[in-house]
Amino acid sequence: MNKIIISPSILSADFANLASEIEAVKDAGADWIHIDVMDGHFVPNITVGVPVVKSLKKVTDMVLDTHLMIENPEKYIEPFAKAGSDILTFHYEACKDNEHVGNVISVIKSFNIKAGISIKPKTEPEKIFSFLNDVDLVLVMTVEPGFGGQEFMHDCALKIPKIKANAKEDLIIQVDGGINNLTGKICTSLGANSLVAGSYIYNSSNYRRAIESLKN
Repeated sequence: MNKIIISPSILSADFANLASEIEAVKDAGADWIHIDVMDGHFVPNITVGVPVVKSLKKVTDMVLDTHLMIENPEKYIEPFAKAGSDILTFHYEACKDNEHVGNVISVIKSFNIKAGISIKPKTEPEKIFSFLNDVDLVLVMTVEPGFGGQEFMHDCALKIPKIKANAKEDLIIQVDGGINNLTGKICTSLGANSLVAGSYIYNSSNYRRAIESLKN
């Protein structure tokens, strides 16, 4: 998969004008929209929930790439799937054991949407190797989840080739955290094929130029 999928995070967008912000990044060449869901428990911040996903589905045909940074993810899969999420990514660390992880993946798949699994910076990639054939996407966090605008953690990017070496060919390896034109190239050179960028795109004066710098 040579194409780099760019998924701008609306966490950095103007929430008073979300529909136009999404249309703007779509026109600028973005592929998906990344929606960061935080519950104030699994991570210290609180962001958006099901109503926002439902609202966005009405105003865009872009893929809604929903990242659940929440406890008990299995409880919220159905509402987020029915609201219009095309991809639901949950955290390995939000599950109590491997059986729990497998159950969450199964529930996501039961709604005929893509399933993703994410790992935080301190989690070794080997922990999720047994699930790589069951998911469509792995999200490698290169910052501690919970807040935008953090510094990219270079050590975390070294997980990418380990995951790629153990993954099926069509697995999407996504990276989120401190992504810009320089760190994005580090990640894609190591095998990532999807980049999440929030502040780098939405704080840019030229969305198209920012997105193109991530793809090239």
